[in-house]
Amino acid sequence: MRNTTSIPAGTFKALFKELISYSFLHSLLRRCGLRRRRPPSITFVELIQCLVFHVVAEAGTLAEHVKHLTGKSITDGAMAQRRALLPWSVFEEVMAEALKPKGDPIQHPEAFYHGLRLCGVDGTLFSVTNTPQVKKRMKKARSRRGRAAFPKVGAAVLVELGLHNPLAAALGASGESEMVLARKVMLALPVRSLMINDRYYGVGEVLVGFPSEGEREFLVRAKENLKRRFLEEYPDGSALVEIRSKKGTRLVREIVGLVRRKGRGRATSVRLWTSLLDWRAHPAAELLALYAKRWEQEVFYKELKVEMRSTPHLQSHTPLTAIQEIAAMILAYAVLVDCRVQAASAGGVDVLRISFMKTLQVVQGLWKFLEVSADLLPPAQVRLIVRRSLRQIADMAIPKRRKRSCPRALRQPVSSWPRLRKNTYRKGPLEYSVDSISV
Repeated sequence: MRNTTSIPAGTFKALFKELISYSFLHSLLRRCGLRRRRPPSITFVELIQCLVFHVVAEAGTLAEHVKHLTGKSITDGAMAQRRALLPWSVFEEVMAEALKPKGDPIQHPEAFYHGLRLCGVDGTLFSVTNTPQVKKRMKKARSRRGRAAFPKVGAAVLVELGLHNPLAAALGASGESEMVLARKVMLALPVRSLMINDRYYGVGEVLVGFPSEGEREFLVRAKENLKRRFLEEYPDGSALVEIRSKKGTRLVREIVGLVRRKGRGRATSVRLWTSLLDWRAHPAAELLALYAKRWEQEVFYKELKVEMRSTPHLQSHTPLTAIQEIAAMILAYAVLVDCRVQAASAGGVDVLRISFMKTLQVVQGLWKFLEVSADLLPPAQVRLIVRRSLRQIADMAIPKRRKRSCPRALRQPVSSWPRLRKNTYRKGPLEYSVDSISV
């Protein structure tokens, strides 16, 4: 979306080329042994590009979107055969090459804390349709009420929280646990970063072996029943403690605080462990409020799984094409992050105030128009159209989020959660107070 480029960067093909170069794709396909025996109707590079375009394009089949993007006619059956020849390792390397940090400390201060890039890791599940191929190769999860309706593909994504930008992803269609997938993506944590995670990751097995070189820090919530060795209490209310695992020991700061709505509501106790040991530079109350940034990970998954697609399950019919589809969704999301960042810059607002759904709707129309008219317009006019589209997205920026929370209850509880009988929520800013730490 740069105004100085000689290529009209409003088209999807130009944006995809900025995300990942064709030369890298060609060399990657050669390394994977995908050589052409005769001139194909659709090359593997075009196939990858069309798969990414398909998940963000409007209604239509993959063959229709291939025709729209490349001008080539091919049946959906032939496309399925081509996809079956494309190994999963290709998409793993494509995501490793394409998913990069995009936040700038000066332009996006909300995405950083004391110069540390705010990141998060969490897992999710995608439902796959019950085709014969899927039921033969994938198992359904077992619950209290029997087996699940659909087989699941697990995913763990490392996200730049201030921009909702995916930095790395690991997928598994063989029943891999969230921790197995998360350990893979945590290796891609950028230097000078702060990882904010929930209680699933607040255990010694993860934190003791957490890489500390390159100023990689963590701030995670820990369960109340986890043991540690108390060493020293600091004036800000935090304490230096030692945690253990089979790998050894590690010193962390423990922060115990209370979070409540201002003037009302029952307080919630929060226990945090962090590798930021300097209590003067990183006060406990400041880190307690910063932990709320973790919920941006959940908003990212909502945009990826709900707003980007309109179906409750994937459209693919085999385990291989299912994980290909998820990888294409993540790559497409990375393309849309560039659009959000540019629109935020044009409007002078925070990136997360740019609506993901409105961005998707505007760029869908822009891509459709430019794919059929870019060769009829001079580059200067194409860039003007792109700038006006970005300005239109910025003009539709959503207001600042309301400070409210919904009750932590379920309508049909399956565990110790209370039953939700009437939906309510509370408004107003949060209050944070550091509580005393027991020795």
